[in-house]
Amino acid sequence: MSLGEVFVSEVLGTGMLILLGAGVVANVLLTKSKGFNGGWLLINIGWGFAVMAGVFVAYKSGAHLNPAVTLGVIASGAGEFVPGVAVTVGSTLVYVAGQMVGAFLGACACFLAYKKHFDAEEDEQKKLWVFSTAPEIRNTTWNLVTEVVGTFVLVIVVLSFGKTPHQLGPLAVALLVVGIGASLGGPTGYAINPARDLGPRIAHAVLPVHYKSAAAVGVGAAGAGELAPARSSGKDSDWGYSWIPVVGPLVGGALAGLLSQVVF
Repeated sequence: MSLGEVFVSEVLGTGMLILLGAGVVANVLLTKSKGFNGGWLLINIGWGFAVMAGVFVAYKSGAHLNPAVTLGVIASGAGEFVPGVAVTVGSTLVYVAGQMVGAFLGACACFLAYKKHFDAEEDEQKKLWVFSTAPEIRNTTWNLVTEVVGTFVLVIVVLSFGKTPHQLGPLAVALLVVGIGASLGGPTGYAINPARDLGPRIAHAVLPVHYKSAAAVGVGAAGAGELAPARSSGKDSDWGYSWIPVVGPLVGGALAGLLSQVVF
């Protein structure tokens, strides 16, 4: 398998993951959506099946879809990511690049699917939550710990799948993600994946997601007959928090990979 095929596989798989994962959050949070107020469990289930879809699409590359999983595989002592793709600095960068590009594109596709709902949504915070995670109680140390713990669970269990007999295939990963969300997702929204948070957060920063109201049409800074933002067009993508759902998952993934060498 070539590194080009790895890149395309990870782009498509991670893009599918984010399209469906961010999509279920948009469905539940955006006020005009038919799924509005569907609840936390619907979000958990949606993310689980989003992961399953992404794993199926990216089967050729081993469907990492997550830099923390890639790092966990490296820390586990594996010599190859998939047959024919050795663990090297170059191949690692290809995996991570594919995941980041896919996450960004998946977030953009979600924006297109919900474009009119983003336009109609007045709550800017809700729209950021569609794209990225945020803590319910903001505390740097404990938010970081939560992401380390959640990602450790994800990676150690994923690594165990290759050592234990089961016939669930990608459904096993889907159920695991639902379980992590239900049990550990409350404090931070369980990013457990640097690409899942950072790629869509970048998309939020560059996409025109701010609120527009037909009532704002008029003459002014926007010009006659143009839609003027009913609120400030400036967007806060919460970059001050953004390092936590990157560093925490990487630490959790590495710890899980190292422990797997001892227990598996």
